[in-house]
Amino acid sequence: MNELKDIHPAEFQTAQEAIAWIVGRMEKLGIKPGLQRMQLLMDKLDHPERRLKFIHVAGTNGKGSTCAYLSSVLQTCGYDVGTFTSPYLEKYTNRIQVNGVDIEDDVLLRLVNEIKPIVDEIAETEVGSPSMFEISTALAILYFGKVAYPDYVVWETGLGGRLDSTNIVNPVVTIITNVGHDHMDILGNTLEQVAAEKAGIIKAGVPVITAVEPNEVWRVIEQTAKDKKATLYSLGGQFNFSHVSSELDKQTFDFSGPFRNLKGVPISLNGQHQLKNAAVAVMTLEVLRQYYACIVDDEDLYKGLKETRWPGRLEMISNEPRILLDGAHNPEGAATLAAALQSVYRYRKLHLMMGMLSTKNHTGYLRHILPLVDTLIFTEPDFHKKGDASMLAELASELLHDMNRMVDIVVERDWKKALETLISRTEQDDLAVVSGTLYLISDVRSWITYQTDSEKGW
Repeated sequence: MNELKDIHPAEFQTAQEAIAWIVGRMEKLGIKPGLQRMQLLMDKLDHPERRLKFIHVAGTNGKGSTCAYLSSVLQTCGYDVGTFTSPYLEKYTNRIQVNGVDIEDDVLLRLVNEIKPIVDEIAETEVGSPSMFEISTALAILYFGKVAYPDYVVWETGLGGRLDSTNIVNPVVTIITNVGHDHMDILGNTLEQVAAEKAGIIKAGVPVITAVEPNEVWRVIEQTAKDKKATLYSLGGQFNFSHVSSELDKQTFDFSGPFRNLKGVPISLNGQHQLKNAAVAVMTLEVLRQYYACIVDDEDLYKGLKETRWPGRLEMISNEPRILLDGAHNPEGAATLAAALQSVYRYRKLHLMMGMLSTKNHTGYLRHILPLVDTLIFTEPDFHKKGDASMLAELASELLHDMNRMVDIVVERDWKKALETLISRTEQDDLAVVSGTLYLISDVRSWITYQTDSEKGW
């Protein structure tokens, strides 16, 4: 590192400066799909990704929860686990962790100072400057491959799969949780096109686990796996689960798979969809046991699943008043939120505050939510792609008219004032919900928990 400093004086003096340089590139460069810049970064960093065992996870919804289940169980089994997730809820370093602990500021500073001259060099070539997400991905690989050396890295895609910067790795197992209506402005106009993008993370001979359901979408995954000679384990095909019991913060299910069956598997996350995510995680762990001699005792499996937590998804952040956070931001996410609100939670009135990005399918989202709410407060996340609160309110009004339903609608662009309104309306037997983009969830969670603003972002 000292030799590097002699050639390239340290560009940044603090971790905050280094992070500001990375995240500042989001507005300048945006999202740049493609792997050319990542290939150059890995070449110039001497391919640290080749030293690591990745579990690569793609999907429209459920990625984060599935990653959380896998990380929790593998840690409980005694393995060191790196995680790379996005977007982060409170601060940039949340996205790069080992055993649930963020990358240290001094290590981040050292590694970014190592990456910076390489980024500048690539920026001068015909492929152009690496994006915020590409630099973050390279930083994570460098940390895991040259500093932390975890046994496994749970590796979540950012957007899509095929051209996502995380697709630079060759994993030991691949997961595609599901395919739904999200990022269709980038990934394609049909679910089949979105599925093809997500199937782009499937590698030759690497086993694939999926819970993709609509047959025409599943067939895209199946064909890609067949083309790559990758064994496919599909929910409803090679593995399955049956719901045993559900109460608040406690669910159990039975798992049946090609290698063995498991009874009374416990989880603490709420909602029917979490049973599916847990079943995908269990099937993945079963594949790791069979293919790679990963040691997963039943006791550790059950304990790890039960102790899994996932902030910002059906998370009760306050009890007086009751405030539930859920990062549902697309039609499928809204459907799972609506199902949980009808089956898991009890309330006299439901008050929902939401803020969206401008790129989402808001009509599909609102169709699931509008039949349930008594109050709807539209606000705007503190993010450059925020959706206009007034336009969302107009859309909701039109849909409510078609439903012949009256709901009290409030427009408050300032999310802190919107939160005050939400709290003031929520009486003892009511339930308040904050939903929409994770950029809003991040802000609200930090404010309620710490009375500070978050450093949220991609």
